[in-house]
Amino acid sequence: MQKFYLDSFKELKVTHNLVLCGLMAALAVVLNYTTSIFITPNIRIGFSGLPNRVVEYLFGPWVGAVFGGTLDILKYMLKPDGGAFFFGYTFNVMVAGVIYGSILYRKPVKLWRIFIAEFLTKAIVNCGLNTLWLAVLNGNAFMAILPARVIKNLIMLPVDTAVLFFVLTFVTRLVNMPEFRRFRR
Repeated sequence: MQKFYLDSFKELKVTHNLVLCGLMAALAVVLNYTTSIFITPNIRIGFSGLPNRVVEYLFGPWVGAVFGGTLDILKYMLKPDGGAFFFGYTFNVMVAGVIYGSILYRKPVKLWRIFIAEFLTKAIVNCGLNTLWLAVLNGNAFMAILPARVIKNLIMLPVDTAVLFFVLTFVTRLVNMPEFRRFRR
């Protein structure tokens, strides 16, 4: 298990991987500004997390955590929505990167595996930690805002699972092409 995480850390030493992370970061920023839909001030639906999932799938939990944390700070610096910077949200993105990376890195793309990663992230990060941070920052009662967040995440679970399955299936085909593989280690 230790080798698994060490291999993920070594992915950061490959120039090609860093360039791909930069491209995914640019795509995430664009998706964040163009595809986000706010249902309520506390509930947002968007696709800006897909580039994060690709990075976590390709490079593992450590790169996923570093990428997610760095990208969260970068997004805030580019467009500081909602007031002062709060590290709790950056921590959440890093935890999600570890969850997705641990479940998806160097494993075949399977619907059940993606479902488990989505479920754990939605339960631990979205419904647990994000709701806690919202309650702390806005002075809301945790249990008052939790039901709407749980319903939103239950509705989005199959949708996000299907979208991520198709994206990762496409990425797998792409990285297995000879043109792409020659840049890998």
